[in-house]
Amino acid sequence: MTVHLDGMASARIADDHHNHATESTHGVSEAHHSNKTGKDTRHRNRVKEEITNAGHESKFHVTPVSEEEHELNNRVPSRPTPELKFDEDEGDTLSNHNSITALLSSKFRDIQKRLKQYGIESPRFRKRLVSRWESLNYDVCENVLYLKDQEKYKSKKWVTLRWLSKWLVMFFIGIGTALLAAAIHFVVEKLAHFKFDLIKHYFDDCAKNNCLYQPALMWMGINLVITVAGAALVTFLQPMAAGSGIPYIKSYLNGVKIPGLLTFRAFVAKTVGVVLSILGGLACGKEGPMAHSGSIIAAGLGRGRINFCNGKTVSFYSAFRNDHEIRDFVAGGAASGVSSAFGAPIGGTLFSLEEAASFWNQDLTWRVFFSSMVACFATNFLISAINGDPTKLTDPGLIRFNAFKFDLKFDLIEIPVFIFMAVIGGLMGALFVVMNYKLTVFRKRYLNKNWIKIIEAGLVAVVSAAVAFGLMVGINECTDKAPFDSHAVTASVYCTDKKYNGLSTLFLTTPEGCLKALLHDPFESHGAVSLVAFVLIFFVLGVWTYGLSVSSGVFIPSLAIGAAWGRLVGMGVAHLMPENPNLQLDVGKFALIGAACQLGGILRTTISLTVIIVECTDDISFGLPIMIVLMISKWVGDFITTGLYDMNVEVMGIPTLPFECPPLCDDLRASDVMSAPLATFKTKERVENIYRMLKEETFCGFPVIEDDPMAPGKGKLKGLILRSQLLVLLQKKIFCPEGQVPPRNITIKDFRDFYPVYLKVSEIELSDEEKSYVMDLKPYYNPSPYTVEQKFSLPRVFNLFRGLGLRHLIVTDEKNVPVGIVTRKDLAKFRVGSKRGLVKIEQLKIQDI
Repeated sequence: MTVHLDGMASARIADDHHNHATESTHGVSEAHHSNKTGKDTRHRNRVKEEITNAGHESKFHVTPVSEEEHELNNRVPSRPTPELKFDEDEGDTLSNHNSITALLSSKFRDIQKRLKQYGIESPRFRKRLVSRWESLNYDVCENVLYLKDQEKYKSKKWVTLRWLSKWLVMFFIGIGTALLAAAIHFVVEKLAHFKFDLIKHYFDDCAKNNCLYQPALMWMGINLVITVAGAALVTFLQPMAAGSGIPYIKSYLNGVKIPGLLTFRAFVAKTVGVVLSILGGLACGKEGPMAHSGSIIAAGLGRGRINFCNGKTVSFYSAFRNDHEIRDFVAGGAASGVSSAFGAPIGGTLFSLEEAASFWNQDLTWRVFFSSMVACFATNFLISAINGDPTKLTDPGLIRFNAFKFDLKFDLIEIPVFIFMAVIGGLMGALFVVMNYKLTVFRKRYLNKNWIKIIEAGLVAVVSAAVAFGLMVGINECTDKAPFDSHAVTASVYCTDKKYNGLSTLFLTTPEGCLKALLHDPFESHGAVSLVAFVLIFFVLGVWTYGLSVSSGVFIPSLAIGAAWGRLVGMGVAHLMPENPNLQLDVGKFALIGAACQLGGILRTTISLTVIIVECTDDISFGLPIMIVLMISKWVGDFITTGLYDMNVEVMGIPTLPFECPPLCDDLRASDVMSAPLATFKTKERVENIYRMLKEETFCGFPVIEDDPMAPGKGKLKGLILRSQLLVLLQKKIFCPEGQVPPRNITIKDFRDFYPVYLKVSEIELSDEEKSYVMDLKPYYNPSPYTVEQKFSLPRVFNLFRGLGLRHLIVTDEKNVPVGIVTRKDLAKFRVGSKRGLVKIEQLKIQDI
């Protein structure tokens, strides 16, 4: 059933609310068996004839969907692209047709039919959820072992020690993130300056001796070798280190388990990879990956254990080895990473709150802000020490905008110009997201081999160097104005009289140096032709680079693109009003506004970006225009498409939950969205049954019921036990022959030792005799899981699930007999979106990948 709202919104809700369960019986890790009984038949043919929108004149018009279309729309696109083959029985000669026209018309209709079928069966990357993503378990399992373990913590000393431990962990998270930021900054600046100084030397010599091919080949060769090394490191060591990592961190803090995201392998690939990416000449920055790196540091310190690449483990403590505590530490690590990158502790805290964290409280706010402040101060001290003056404390972050030679003031008559720039930034940001989405889908379909990923990264690096070389040679705009950075590398190329090529300060430097040059260089340093060419080329390179199998960020490329066309706008305004000489000095102001517009149009965050830019400029008076352009660029971009991070989350099929339940779902009940029938265990179950169930199914939670001889498989709910618990019990041999006393030589620490990488059923070895034994589940299952009755409305189910951070929500009947279970994917499949001013609700498909 498709529902349209004239003039205001359009909504699409599929009638078969159990389609998720029937499609993902063997693929969804934490869902249960599909509902094969067809108990939702009453909903399948239910059509609302007319719905009047209260308070509005608009009406819903319902278009029934035929059974054939309904079946096609709910089919899982698991088959490969069908080949276009002609049917042999149709014939290819004129004997079977009246004319050549009839033959061609028949073939055309056949191709058109197959293309239409391909459009139905081909995967829609943003219209699906991938079954392999599992939920984190924030609910505390209050079983007998847990209650026994908590007895030793019932004292004021232990409560105080636990409270103090959290603050100490946050302190060391800030220190660790600062040390990493300073180390990356030092290595990148030193090696990059050596690289570009070498290329500049060959540039100047070969421009006079007609051998410019030498610096071109050298530039491309250096980029190729370094980038291929970085891509190979990420591709083979830990693919989760690719990109900035912020979409993954955002999903993790929303409650989704991302395997490999917070491991030591990811830390090595992320930190070393981002250095190689920048030195390889890619259009990327190190500020985005700092949030991911800070999160890895936070997770390692929170767990009190580091698992090295060679399999060795170093363990310190185990007090915080649960998803709930690690989630809070990762939020602090992400904020510390942003704080150390931009020198913006408040902005980092707000970034973690606005963009990442889904569960927040006041105490967590203070701890996250404390960690951000420590990271900012420590980064300032370390970088100042590297620069030779540790007590001056003038470098609180890796990138700063506070070197303007004038006060960042604005006039009210400039607001319309800023608004116009915000619209341009929103449109260009939406274009960036759309182009990157098309490229991402192309990569997933055709460039999914490891060696192809490495070749593509090397190709982008070579093209980046070749294009930069071509622009510097082809656009000979010379200037004698001293660049902002006294250590900037400038190449003369064909310039004379002690002049240098203006583009050399943009290309013979790191992306951070390029951004500083666009913001702070004098008015005459860059011509209009150079800026136009730079915007076009760097925009394409930025789109192409984001999504490569390398460690890279999109913050700095977005800011550089916006600063370039913002500077161009400032030059235009200065030429239109030559009677005002101050406008030439204010060109950096327009570059800053352009940078904010471009970044807001791509990322679509407002509060945190406003505060980050204000903290980077050290000028609160310029906060109003920055906030205005960020909001307008976000609105314009949202009118066309989602933000870049949200697009990546959708393409990966990660089941994130929004803050509120989708509208127009009040008539749905828990029985309409739950997965059923259930796979259950009795309080005393045979080992063979447990082992077979874990081996054949991929479920992560099993209701435990009373054994009812009158109704096998049915009984009142006793609790819930997780797959990870059962695997540990099997590994520790916590079972015995029937009638004997089961062993009790297991503690809560034995379960925490396997966190967060749990056992696999293939690692369990059982003899035939052991399979005949019985396991008593009573001391280990959670006796008080959250449950709802079948009549619970979907909004109430959503609020309960989302607010408590649940992984499983059991649905029972009036006799407390479990009849189904609600998981994250059952709720995340209802997605609300807006495009071109229309609001729509769609039911996503679940794919096994």
